[in-house]
Amino acid sequence: MASAALPELAAVPWRAPIDLERLRRWGRLWTLWTVGWTIPFIVAGVALTLVEPMAIPVAVASFAHAWVVPELHAFRGASVLRQKGERHAEAEPVAHGFLADLLDHEPRDLQRQTGLVLERGRLGQWLVGEAGGILFLPGSRRVHCFCVGVTDKELPPSDRIAHLLLALRSDEIGFATVANHAFSGASWRVRRRLPKPMRPAFDQALAAARSAG
Repeated sequence: MASAALPELAAVPWRAPIDLERLRRWGRLWTLWTVGWTIPFIVAGVALTLVEPMAIPVAVASFAHAWVVPELHAFRGASVLRQKGERHAEAEPVAHGFLADLLDHEPRDLQRQTGLVLERGRLGQWLVGEAGGILFLPGSRRVHCFCVGVTDKELPPSDRIAHLLLALRSDEIGFATVANHAFSGASWRVRRRLPKPMRPAFDQALAAARSAG
């Protein structure tokens, strides 16, 4: 499909176009932000243990916070692929047929199995769900989660995915620029927060990204 700028870009003129260097910079910032959240809890836990052994239960709670904060961020990232809204049982079969027409044989089978669409772009491998997509950069174990929704909330699930897929194919850079950057971090953190039926698509996208790298 020929590239065409998304009209939604006009609503976010302050955002610079996404590119690989900007994504790498985002990844470093997310890492620093995560470290900034977790280190104080770890230091507090160690200090409590050394100063007052009787405070070990409080120290354990502090260590737990250091673990939970990154997990909550990863949960937010994984949420871009989870099912959203009404299932529209009557309209969904037709919408799914339209979505299937947009896919080749292997991506079509994967979508039927997991509900997710695997799409190769210039930036890397995309995994598209009902509320956004996850980008797997070539050769990287880090993923970038983008949250973006369709304007019509009454669309069947497959129509939501089809709209996002067409927008991605039309203007990948614009798609990543318009979308909200929900999470950037280790792929294993996001994978374990996904429903099990979706994990085969995640694994396939990660394998394709590593192979490309």
